[in-house]
Amino acid sequence: MHFSIPETEVRSGENGSTYVAYNIHVNGVLHCRVRYSQLLGLHEQIKREYGSSLEQRREQLEKYMQAVRQDPLLGASELFNSFLRKAQQETQQIPTEEAELDIYLSNGQKVRISILTSDQTEDVLEAVATKLDLPDELVGYFSLFLIREGADGGCSFVRKLQEFELPYVSVTSLRNPEFHIVLRKSYWDSAYDSDVMDNRVGLNLLYAQTVSDIERGWILVNKEQHRQLKSLQEKGSKKEFIRLAQTLKYFGYIKFDPSITDFPEKGCHVIVSAGNNELNFHVRLPNEHVKEGSFKVTRMRCWRVTSSQVPVANGTAAPSCGGKCEVKLELAFEYLMSKDRLQWVTITSPQAIMMSICLQSMVDELMVKKSGGSIKKMLKKRHNGSLHRSDSQHAVKSPPILDSPDTNREQMVKLSTKLTSVTLRGISTSNSSNDISGNNFHGNYAFEGIGDDDL
Repeated sequence: MHFSIPETEVRSGENGSTYVAYNIHVNGVLHCRVRYSQLLGLHEQIKREYGSSLEQRREQLEKYMQAVRQDPLLGASELFNSFLRKAQQETQQIPTEEAELDIYLSNGQKVRISILTSDQTEDVLEAVATKLDLPDELVGYFSLFLIREGADGGCSFVRKLQEFELPYVSVTSLRNPEFHIVLRKSYWDSAYDSDVMDNRVGLNLLYAQTVSDIERGWILVNKEQHRQLKSLQEKGSKKEFIRLAQTLKYFGYIKFDPSITDFPEKGCHVIVSAGNNELNFHVRLPNEHVKEGSFKVTRMRCWRVTSSQVPVANGTAAPSCGGKCEVKLELAFEYLMSKDRLQWVTITSPQAIMMSICLQSMVDELMVKKSGGSIKKMLKKRHNGSLHRSDSQHAVKSPPILDSPDTNREQMVKLSTKLTSVTLRGISTSNSSNDISGNNFHGNYAFEGIGDDDL
């Protein structure tokens, strides 16, 4: 989670007096406005309950909030998350009441659920699972994502909804019909598809997502593969359809909007996709040549998300003044290019935080496997939902037959330089709690004994 406090506002109180409000952005989006006294109250509660170990980071509120979140105990505490949820609700001035919320499936189908406006992400996920008749043991395999639908039918992932926010408040406060909440699988290893496909509803959800990803061009399909897939669709062979799709390039990947990178040189346009424990780059060089390559998470020593303010187009205001500015987000990761050479690679994208969340979840899966733990238990671990199950069921409709593949899709050239295949054994990582500087958010990991592939 990335915190920033890019601006303050002078607001009027109920008695006509004015006060300074701090605008807290979480994952690049305005989450809430709070007074300094509210944050001070949170700090005093944390000190009473957990001690005063974070006192030195109070000098700047932004650093302090990031430090609290990065602490394994404090960041996951209900005290901290409930504070953020309450502040979000108060900022948007949405009272607690019964409401209906539309959750979208990958095929565009809407599932309307009845919730409270103050229900957190877990509650909403439980409610949609109830509506779909998805078993409790499979709920953890799915998550809710905030997306933005483009006029051209495209889909941009904004972020994965977290435990510190209220989905109803998050989507309605945007006041833009282009934003939707979508249900999508939340794991990366396709081996766990078998668990999901053993259930009828899970199979339909995974099938709808697979068809959608193919139609968007996220999964690459040639003419013969398309013919086979279409034949399986016509037969209603959903499991066989998914198993064939699992063999295709970019199955299970999330594709991001066009962005800018400094690899292999500054100013290159790039399409980034996340999946299969890697970030895949489709890079257009300044000479218009297009190349493709992948960066494995097992060879990333660390990464960080950095936010900064830049004036809007035709604006003359400096980031520190009151003029109109926009937040610029960058994801940078330090990569093992060869046995003894590390290099920073930077991506400038509004979706930088979503990319970071993808990296984090890939790392989580790998670490569970490395420690001999069960990824199934990790995915199934749920908080007890506060909503009661209803008797209503909502069937998942099958998507239409696949359209013909785009024969004009540009072919990509592999990067000419291969990286030496090594692990990150012996490379030390710094303590993230000591790595907070400016608006940086670090995720530091090194792996031993996890195999990785060449670029």
